[in-house]
Order: sequence, then C-alpha cells, then structure tokens
Amino acid sequence: MIVSLKDGFKLIGISIMACCAVCVCNMFLNFQIDLRSVANQVEAGPAQALYDAFVSTSIVCCACCGGCMLITSVVMLFFYIKHYIDSHSREIGILKAHGYSNFRISRGFAIFAISILVGCLAGYLLSFAIMPLFYEKQNDNNLLPHIPMNIHWYMIVLLIIVPTVVFAFIAIGYSVIKLNQPTINLLKGITKQKDKYTDGKDKKNFVSEMRSSVLKSRKTLVFFMILSSFCFSSMIQMSASMDELASDMMGIMILIIGIVLAFTTFYIALTTVIHANQKNIAMMRVFGYSAMECKRSVLDCYRIPAYIGFAIGTAYQFGLLKVMVTVVFADVEGVPDYHFDWPMFFITLVAFIVIYEGAMFIYGYLMKKIPLKQIMDE
Repeated sequence: MIVSLKDGFKLIGISIMACCAVCVCNMFLNFQIDLRSVANQVEAGPAQALYDAFVSTSIVCCACCGGCMLITSVVMLFFYIKHYIDSHSREIGILKAHGYSNFRISRGFAIFAISILVGCLAGYLLSFAIMPLFYEKQNDNNLLPHIPMNIHWYMIVLLIIVPTVVFAFIAIGYSVIKLNQPTINLLKGITKQKDKYTDGKDKKNFVSEMRSSVLKSRKTLVFFMILSSFCFSSMIQMSASMDELASDMMGIMILIIGIVLAFTTFYIALTTVIHANQKNIAMMRVFGYSAMECKRSVLDCYRIPAYIGFAIGTAYQFGLLKVMVTVVFADVEGVPDYHFDWPMFFITLVAFIVIYEGAMFIYGYLMKKIPLKQIMDE
C-alpha cells in the first residue's frame, strides 16, 4: 500500500491532541494514585474535605480532558483517512483492480496510529517534567500529609500502548468502510460531491452556491472550526479564574493547552479549506471574481460556526467551574464563590475577533497567489 511511515508523521494535529490529553491525564491520575496511598494519614475535617475534593477533581479533569481529546482525535483521524483516500483514489483503484482486497489495502492505514504513539509518549514525558511543581502546588496549604511522587509503570500501558493499538484498529476499520466503493469510481477519482461552475453572469447566486457547497462537502472542517473557537473561549476565560480557585500554575497550564489546541485546529481547518478549494478559487479568478468574492465564497461560511463555538466555550467554562465550586469543593473551607467574569469575557471576545478576522484576511490575501496554471493544466 502507498501509505508510508512519512504519511503517519503528517498527522501532527492528532499528535498535539494526544500530547495535551496524556499530559493532563497522567498528572491527575498519578497524583490521585499517590494521594490515595496516604489516605490513612489524612485527618478528619478540612483535610478530609480537601482530600475528597482532589479525588473528585482528578476524575472530572481526566473525564473532560481525556474524553474531549479522544473524540476530537477520532474525528481528526477519520478526516485524514478520508482526505488521503480521496487524494490517492487512482492509486488505490489500481490496487483494487489488481485484486487487492479492501482489508489488505486498509492494513496500511494502521501506520496513522504512529501519530498517537508520538503524541502520547511526548505527553507522558512532559507530564513528569511538570509533575514535581504540580504536586507542590496542589498541597501548598499543607493540609494534607506529604505526598510522594512515584512512577506507576502500568500507566504507560494505559496511556500510550492502549491508545496506539485502539487507533490502529480504528484506522483499519474506518478505511475498510471508506474503500467499500466501486473500483471504477476510485480509478476515475469520483467523489460524492462534484464542483459546479456557472458562466460567471450571476455572481450573487454563484457565490452563495459556492459557500453552501464548501460547507456541505467539508462538514468535518465545521467541527474543527467550532472546536478551535471553543478551546480558545473556554480555556482562556477559565485560566483567568484559576488565580482565585486554584494555583497560578494551573491557570498557565490551561492557558497554554487552550491556545495550542485552538491554533492547531484552526490552522488545520483553514489550510485544508484553501487546499481543497484551490481549483475552485483559481476558476473563480479566471471568471473575473475578485479576491474578496473568493474569500466570501470559501472562508466566510465558517464565521457563524466559529462564533457559535465561542459561545459554547463560554457557557461550558462557566458551567464547569460553577459545578466544581458548588459541588466538588463545597465542603472545602476558603474556596470563594464563582461568578461569571464579564470583563474577561469581553477581553477574550475582542482577542478572538482580532485573531479570527485577521487570519481570515491574511488567508483571503493568500488566495491571490494561487497559480492559475494548474487550471490550464487540467
């Protein structure tokens, strides 16, 4: 099969997702295991309440972070496999024409799991670089006894080996499903969505039709755009509240993870949209459409999903922190009540508008540099 080791390393977005997820999960799980080892030394009263809160926090953080990253990574893996099959449909069609079965071809897609392996390993090692400070900050009030930091080797199996094997099977299974189509369609490069062009007379209808076609043909990218703005909104606003509800270290960690995930998914979405519509954009330029009209037809359709993601992220971070304060840390003394931070909301919103609209403007400008020669070569 034409899937190579180099192709497996191209899924850098999945590696980043896995790295962030494993880093957070390993820190909290490792801390919880070590915390339980001193459970018999915890005194009744405030110390016991803090102990119970830390245990609950570890479960909630691992479930939220690990669960969200798992779903996102699976969706991203599906997207890359579909994109790869569409881009190499003729080569795959030739293999099928020579008698290769879908399963035999699909086995090569297991190499995509290398992105999970690299990301999980990097996250695991990174977590131990941060963990000493994390342990210190978690017990900076000295209510709990000294919590020794230990390495639990079975976490390597749980957080590195198991995800890699699972994603390898997912990659094979999904590729079998996507390859279950007529060989002649693969040889001809036929996909479900076909680009439609007009003669350029009715620009308004064409641009609207083009915008609708971009959304329908790339639904996964809508998810990435929503996820990007969701991470930016929720993580940045949440990090600003950590100085009162937790430690500064926790706030910095949340901020860094949020920015990395937001910009990673945003970059993947935009670059893929531009790459997938290069021919459409070049054709529009041949017909006399301006760069602004090309931008409106290809990029502006993602504006509403992006702002929806921002709104969902705002509601999510408020709901999560409210639950943590009123439920998880309800019995812990000295934990302040949490109220919605309107100033931080508006600061985050302005920053999001500047970054999002600025990126759209830059990518709209880059559309001018798409060579028209590739259309003439078709």
